[in-house]
Amino acid sequence: MRNLIVLSACCFVIATAGAKDPPASPAPASAAAKPAAAAPAPAPSKAEAPAPRRLTAAEQRVIDEQAELDLQARIAARIAEMRANQQQRAAAAAKAARQAAAAKKKKQAVAAKPPPPANGTHWAYDGEFGPANWSKINAKWSQCGQGGRQSPIDIRDGMKVDLEKLAFDYKPSSFSVIDNGHTVQVNVAGGNYLTVQNRSYELVQFHFHRPSEERINGKSFEMVVHLVHRDVEGRLAVLAVLLERGAGHNMIQTVWNNLPLEKHDTVQPSVVLDIAEMLPERRDYYTYMGSLTTPPCTEGVLWLVMKQPMQASPQQMAIFSRLYPFNARPVQAHSGRVIKESN
Repeated sequence: MRNLIVLSACCFVIATAGAKDPPASPAPASAAAKPAAAAPAPAPSKAEAPAPRRLTAAEQRVIDEQAELDLQARIAARIAEMRANQQQRAAAAAKAARQAAAAKKKKQAVAAKPPPPANGTHWAYDGEFGPANWSKINAKWSQCGQGGRQSPIDIRDGMKVDLEKLAFDYKPSSFSVIDNGHTVQVNVAGGNYLTVQNRSYELVQFHFHRPSEERINGKSFEMVVHLVHRDVEGRLAVLAVLLERGAGHNMIQTVWNNLPLEKHDTVQPSVVLDIAEMLPERRDYYTYMGSLTTPPCTEGVLWLVMKQPMQASPQQMAIFSRLYPFNARPVQAHSGRVIKESN
């Protein structure tokens, strides 16, 4: 009975709704068990939307003022940022300038500081260690580049005067031969003297150069022998004997017979050497004040250059040439140098 009443009520509701609404497709059976959802309210049309409220003049002024303040704030922030960047760049530039100035000052100080004194010992007759650089190799050799009375020279326009005769007291003596890396040097035992200008000089050693370091009126010779003497006060006198090709020389051959087999070795022969054989028959000579021709180029050396050359055979000269093809210092300027020669 209850079901019949409910069914009747449902039919009444449907019939009532059907009088007003168009027919609808039947709903599923499950939908009948659910309550009907409320239909959404229709959206108002544009004509029905409320019109926006117009801002008052006071409100618009507040908005404009706020916008202007915001713009000024952004401009001020940008200007502050630009100023900060500019200050950073200026600080970096100033720092770089200070560093560059400090580096330049340090470089100038290093350039102004004198180099440490040279103390080399190796020298040669050409190349990097040649005469042009002797004064740079060792500070004690400064006269090689700065001296005013350096030897050897081209002997020209000597003043012919009555020079005193050279007095020699040479005698057969023991000796030793050393190849010192620059020449063949013969060290002589004491007791051999040269007297000139009332002063006696003792022979210490003699050595050879090829070609001759001295020139006579522009002429160079095949070789020269330098006999180095020293007096009791340490002053030096060097006697130069020029050599030209000719007959063999007995004393030179004795030296060659006792040459060491290695450089810097020394040979002490059991024979004696007659130094007087090195002197020419005529004793005419040139004289001037000069220097040693090798480092340290000491000045204040009395030079005596014999006018008459001695002879050595081509074979004897070839022996020395094999050891030292060239070991001569270039001639030096001698402007104003006093040169005397015997009549």
